[in-house]
Amino acid sequence: MEQQQNAKVILGGNTFELPVMVGTEGERGIDISKLRSLTNYVTFDHGFGNTSNCESAITFLDGEAGVLRYRGYPIEELAEKSSFIETAYLLVYGSLPTSEQLRAFSESFNQHSMLHEDMKNFFKGFASNAHPMSILASMVCSLAAYYPGIDAMNPTQADFDRIVVQLMSKVRTIAAFAYKKSQGQPFVYPRYDLEYIPNFLNMMFSSPINEYKIYDEVVQALKVLFILHADHEQNCSTSTVRLVGSAQANLYASITAGICALWGPLHGGANEAVIDMLELIHKDNDDVDKYVEMAKDKSNRFRLMGFGHRVYKSYDPRAKIIKRCAHDLLAKLGIDDPLLEIAVKLENKALTDPYFIERNLYPNVDFYSGIIYRAIGIPKDMFTVMFAIGRLPGWIAHWKEMMDNPAGKIGRPRQIYVGPTQRAYVSINKR
Repeated sequence: MEQQQNAKVILGGNTFELPVMVGTEGERGIDISKLRSLTNYVTFDHGFGNTSNCESAITFLDGEAGVLRYRGYPIEELAEKSSFIETAYLLVYGSLPTSEQLRAFSESFNQHSMLHEDMKNFFKGFASNAHPMSILASMVCSLAAYYPGIDAMNPTQADFDRIVVQLMSKVRTIAAFAYKKSQGQPFVYPRYDLEYIPNFLNMMFSSPINEYKIYDEVVQALKVLFILHADHEQNCSTSTVRLVGSAQANLYASITAGICALWGPLHGGANEAVIDMLELIHKDNDDVDKYVEMAKDKSNRFRLMGFGHRVYKSYDPRAKIIKRCAHDLLAKLGIDDPLLEIAVKLENKALTDPYFIERNLYPNVDFYSGIIYRAIGIPKDMFTVMFAIGRLPGWIAHWKEMMDNPAGKIGRPRQIYVGPTQRAYVSINKR
């Protein structure tokens, strides 16, 4: 990170200079860290849409150009050529692994895939209709009671390597067990002879009397989705992981906070909302034009879910990949899903309608991902859990990057107070 020139702030006739920071891709920011001490002013940025809270070398995102890269590698190349485990290694450790490093990393997941047997009792305590995300968050936080964490003040590389694998492997097992709980079915334990994604599919869909047939096309589709979800710069859940971790909370607690943030329908829960929308249109005789017009009517509360993005002002590069993946998977499995046809019609309308073009409302990553999950047989309430499995290496990478920064501080945003000024207390018998 280099510094170039200064920015000038003029307040009350006084001029204050603040350093300008320039990133490796030319991004520029004004360092306001000393603004309050210099001027007694703070900046106001609702939703932090124009505020950088850290320097990061993990993911580069250019929303205007539709560019997404992990550690410098284009997302398109990783989705096509890499595996999820290799991409996870890249995000967490900063470089692509050697063949020996990848082999050892992959094999270690099977060594840590089992849950402590006592933890099975936790699942019995959840209601049969408990949302899988509530189970996932609770169980991940509970891992801290059974598996050693990391000393935030004096971490060792061996401890970090261990907890990375433990988290990524056990989260997959917890997710599958949460699904089995919702179905009232017995748990299926992980198998040492299966790789990461096939192992997850087997735990999800096999039973004591029926072994699930693992199709290469399904494994490939999940691989692509996990890679595309693996990181996305300083989004809501990642920022939450960093904020909680800045208090030197353990990694389990920080990741749990990220899971809870991801649960929101404006974040990881958006693909579930897309399916609800597509089902609504399907029940209404597939009348796409009607719902497009409703979305354009400001007085109508209906909104097209899966369109537009907080950061992307052009087509989300992940959406292009997922759209192609959805068509390929359904074709290979011989599935004729009317929701896919509706999704394509909606997209075509949005890409040609001036209303959507002027507002940069293009399909995002959530628009087609739910259709892929449906084709695989994953229910809607598991969609966000799938997102969490994919996002885990990104969360871990950001937690580690923050912990490795010796100049790191606890997150503590300021506010503009708009409440009552000082007033005298009146006893209740005099009010």
